[in-house]
Amino acid sequence: MPDVLKQTPLHDRHEALGSKMTDFGGFDMPVQYDSIIEEHHAVRGQAGLFDISHMGEIFARGPQAFDFVQHLVTNDASTLYDGRVMYTAMCTPEGGVLDDLVVYRLAEEEYMLVVNAANIEKDFAWMQSCNEAGAELENASDETALLALQGPRSFEILSGLTDAPVEKLSFYHSLDVPGGAFFGSERATLSYTGYTGEKGLEIYCDAERAPAVWDAILEEGEDRGLKPVGLGARDTLRLEAGLCLYGQDLTEETNPIEAGLGWVVKPEAGDFVGRDTLKKLKEEGPRRKLVGFVAVERGIPRHGQALLDANEEEIGTVTSGTQSPVLEQGIGLGYVPNAERFTNEGSTVKVQGRRRTLIAEVRNTPFYK
Repeated sequence: MPDVLKQTPLHDRHEALGSKMTDFGGFDMPVQYDSIIEEHHAVRGQAGLFDISHMGEIFARGPQAFDFVQHLVTNDASTLYDGRVMYTAMCTPEGGVLDDLVVYRLAEEEYMLVVNAANIEKDFAWMQSCNEAGAELENASDETALLALQGPRSFEILSGLTDAPVEKLSFYHSLDVPGGAFFGSERATLSYTGYTGEKGLEIYCDAERAPAVWDAILEEGEDRGLKPVGLGARDTLRLEAGLCLYGQDLTEETNPIEAGLGWVVKPEAGDFVGRDTLKKLKEEGPRRKLVGFVAVERGIPRHGQALLDANEEEIGTVTSGTQSPVLEQGIGLGYVPNAERFTNEGSTVKVQGRRRTLIAEVRNTPFYK
């Protein structure tokens, strides 16, 4: 844990709302403002506003920007066009996941790569080491704020605050609002993306303009059931949606194929870092797989607990676990051997709790859609 935690541009707003704070990725971040369950249900039913300004934004620019991105990530950057967004992974030559990230093509010679908070410095150094193409790289994380407005009423709320045609955005597309037209931000990017399994928007703007954006959204959504939401509900929401968390479900010791992310690995795209290893894994199959499971008796799976077979022999580890507010059951993700008796939907595994084992059933994700 760092001696001094970083703060987002909205730190004062969180304190004023009485949020419980915690260290996350080296940042002092809000866990919850009120009840995690209430915040969770607000996003599922109406809308929730998240401060995710701890995330990192790295820009690649110039005539070599495309070649740089194509070499760096596992997905195919040639499918991108202005305003198109892509989820992908960045891997070691051995196939380990250095980070999962989102890539925006903002213009023909400009890309924005959005990385996880704890990995910003590591990722930027890795990108510089992989920049044989000679793209112009800029780490703009400190100057950029990021808010997520998620839930069924999110587009309705933001449409009341901007003339930008957000209601016309398709999933994994973005639009730029230049020239100070969005709350005086010199540049703003609005995208139909998110980490909750709900329809929603992510809003990139100048860091100094973030408080004005935050205040306006909360005011606009006050009569529409909007709540500020912390990391607690962000985690339960993403797990119900079956989405991976870097540092738990994804690490340098895991690869995208075993994590169920083979769809973001495109060996035909070119010679990206880790291509040969991942191509072989994709063709031959991994030795283990990340599966979802639901507790069939009372209990909550927790990160780090052992997964057992019918004979209570250890076969894997819970990477993520929680109580699902919607299902009202314990749910989790974990790696098990790549064998049908462990990976087929309906298979039974056991979770080694502190006092007893918990029976769980393998389920396809998302748990909630």
